[in-house]
Parts: sequence; C-alpha cells; structure tokens
Amino acid sequence: MQPTWLGNTLSGLVAIGAAVGLGIAINKGGVPVAGALIALPPAIAYVLFCIMRPVIGMWTYIHCSFFINGLGRLLETEAPFGLAIDGLLLLTLLGMWLSTDRADDRPSNSVNTAVFYLVLAWFLYTLLELLNPETRSREAWFYAVRGVSLYWIQVVVIVLKLVNDRTQIDRFVRVWLGWSIVAALWGFKQQYVGLVHGEIMWLESGAKKTHVLFGHLRSFSFYSDAGQFGAAMAHVSLFAILKALEEPKLTRKLIYAGLAVFYFWGFAIAGSRGPLFVLAVGIIMYLFLKKNVLILTIGIVIGGGAFGLLKYTTVGQGNYQVQRIRSALDPNDPSLQVRLENQQKLAAYLKTRPLGGGIGSGGDWGRRFSPGTFLAETALDSWYVKIWVESGVVGLSVHLLTLVIMGIIGFIQVARLRDPTLKSTMTGLYCGFVGVAAASYGNQVFGQSPSNTVLYVSIALFCTCGRFDSPPVAEAKNRPVYKPIYAA
Repeated sequence: MQPTWLGNTLSGLVAIGAAVGLGIAINKGGVPVAGALIALPPAIAYVLFCIMRPVIGMWTYIHCSFFINGLGRLLETEAPFGLAIDGLLLLTLLGMWLSTDRADDRPSNSVNTAVFYLVLAWFLYTLLELLNPETRSREAWFYAVRGVSLYWIQVVVIVLKLVNDRTQIDRFVRVWLGWSIVAALWGFKQQYVGLVHGEIMWLESGAKKTHVLFGHLRSFSFYSDAGQFGAAMAHVSLFAILKALEEPKLTRKLIYAGLAVFYFWGFAIAGSRGPLFVLAVGIIMYLFLKKNVLILTIGIVIGGGAFGLLKYTTVGQGNYQVQRIRSALDPNDPSLQVRLENQQKLAAYLKTRPLGGGIGSGGDWGRRFSPGTFLAETALDSWYVKIWVESGVVGLSVHLLTLVIMGIIGFIQVARLRDPTLKSTMTGLYCGFVGVAAASYGNQVFGQSPSNTVLYVSIALFCTCGRFDSPPVAEAKNRPVYKPIYAA
C-alpha cells in the first residue's frame, strides 16, 4: 500500500503547486491571463479536431474571413486578429498532411490542375520579389504577400483537396449568402440607427475623411472599410440576380430576387462607385455565357438604357446614393483625376524599375515599414496599380495573364456543364469573378477579405467544376458515364 500512499501524496502536492501557480499567474496577469487559461483546453481540443478533420479548419476560415477585419473595431482592441487567418490556413494544411483519412486522395481531388499551376506560378514570382533590390523591408513583404498570393495558393489547395461533393458547394453558397445578410443588416443599422463606440473612434482616428462625405455616412458594416463593403455587396447581389434568373421554381426565384434587392441596397449605402462595374461586367459576361442572341440583345438594350439614365439624365439625383453611383460614370470626377495624376507619377518612377518597388512597399504596409518613401506616400487605390507598383510591369503581366487564363478555363468549364442546378451556381461564381476582376481596376477589392476568400474558393470551383457534373436525368438513361475534363 506504500506506493499508493506515496502516489496520492505526490499527486496532491502537484495539484496544490499547480493551483498556487495559477493563482500567482492570474494575480499578476489579471483577467487576460485568466481568460487565456480558461480558453486553453478548448483551443487544444479544436486544434486536435482540425488535425483529425481538416475540413473543420476550412469552414472556420471561411466563416472568420467575413468578420475578422472589423472585429478589433467592434471590440475596441488592436489585437492582430488578422493573424488568425494565417493560423487557420496553416492548421488546415497541417491536418491535411497528417490526416489518416485518405478520402481526399481520389483522382477527382488532385491538385494536378491548371488552376493550381497558375496560382503557383504567381506565388513563386512573389516569392522571388524577396530578392528585388528595390525592396525596402523584408518584414513588409512577409505581411503584404499574404493577401497578394499566399492565401490564394493555400485556399486553392485546400478547396481542391477537401471540397469533394455538391453538398459542400451548396454549403459554401449558404455561408456566403448568410454572412452577407448579417453584414447588410449591420450596415443598415449604421446608416439608420447609429454607430457603436468603437466605430465612432475608428472614424475619428482618420477614417472620417473618406467615410463621411458631405454629411453622409458611407456604411462599412464589420468589413475593413466602405469600399470593401460596397464591393462585397455588389458581388453577392450579382450572384443573387443570376440565381433568380436561372432558378426554375417560382418560390426560389422570388427569394433570390428579394435577396438581390436587399444586397443591392447594402451596396448603395456604402457609397462606393467602383463596385458598380462588378454588376455591369458580371451581367455582360452572363449574357455571353447564355449564347442566346435574343437574350443577349434584350440584355444589351436594358443595360444600355440603365447606363443612359445614369450617364445622360438626372433621374434620382435627389438621392445621395444615386448621386454617388452616377459619379462613377463621370470622366471629370475630381477623385478620378487625382488617381490618374498619381498613376502618371508612378509611371515615371517605375520606368526604370521593371520589378517594382517590392511587395509591401506601397499602401498601409509601406507607410508602416518604410514611411516617408515615395511609394508609401502615394495613394495606390487600384488593385492592379498596387500589383504594378510592388511587382513591376513584369509582375503585373504575370498577374493579368494568370487571371485571363483562369477566365478562359472557367468559361469553357462552365459552358460545358449539363446539370442545370450546378451550372446556375457556377455561372454565378464565374460571373462574380469576372465582375470583381474588372472592378479591381478602381478599388483594391481582389486582395481584401471577405471578397478574396469568396474569389479564391470560386476560382478553385469553377475551374474544376466538371468533376461535380452529372448529365440531366433524361440524358443519363441513354448516354455513357460523363467523364469531366478538369485536370491540367
């Protein structure tokens, strides 16, 4: 019985010592330490779950990308919540590598696809930018490259390996639509009810000059800013419009039409002009995908009429949101003129720098890590101007070529689909990509959450959508099994 008594005594002493240690730690660190200690066990459990089932990490990342940028503003803290995205992606990739479930090793879940190699080529180029002699800060490269290429290649790999059936595609769409409803509601609350204290402080710290114009608030919801909120609302509004057009059941058609109007008003209260082109270009691409001359003609007439009302009339001019949207079509708009002047200055600077100034040399990261430099103090505005400035004309060419080839692959893949339900979803995702790619000339939409998450997932899906296809029931009885073409 002696060992048992000794063991119990030692266990008691360890427990007492641990309790004393915890008490001292909590006394020294206060509530934050106590909260961290309480959160530690569930955090460890979550990590283990992600390693055993990496799909949990994927869905956590998708959910978090919608609110992570505005979380610090709402909680009134400067905690680096954005780094949680890095942790979730790495944890998911680690789980995929260590997982004993080899269901994701089936041929249809191979990363050996054209879209993977396209993103890989862009990522490798940005990696080589570390050697750019113009780079002022390697630390800035580390922070900036995440939104430029690192998240992109990680998400593509994760989606190709883990999204293996249609139910997951439907779930992704529901998550996107659901969070967009919440974001729009919060934007309406900001516009018509008021702001919370953290949001007011954020405006007063410098954002007010771009988010309160002529006494009107540009709603930003819980996204990074009003520009991103407007772009995200225009993007999801386009998807809802196309689903409403494609949906055969009247009830679902009306639901999607209602959502489209709801999201569009969210876009309007953001006061963002550039995202108007998400809708315009996306709908034009949809008309071409339909390959129906009558529908294309009707669409062009309706679109031309809407353009004419905005461009050549004053209809609705008494509404501030309509004024903001109409100004996007004014070539003499002061904001546009300033952007063009900045681009002329940048062109002269980059004339002898074909590799650009280095990833992270411009924008917020430039002002943080290399303040006072020309690139850090010159507004970039456009996503493509950002790529041009930081990776040079060579990098811009690689990036644009990547997007164009993806667009071609996506067009072919979506056009080949025979399942009507899948085709309507992929059409919405593809046209959204084309619309955002066009609108990114005026805003840095492509690399910001949550638009980048939706785009990265969409690209991985519509470029390989043949693997999810099945022929209509009437055809399936008389035709051999369809073998989709999606690999490189």
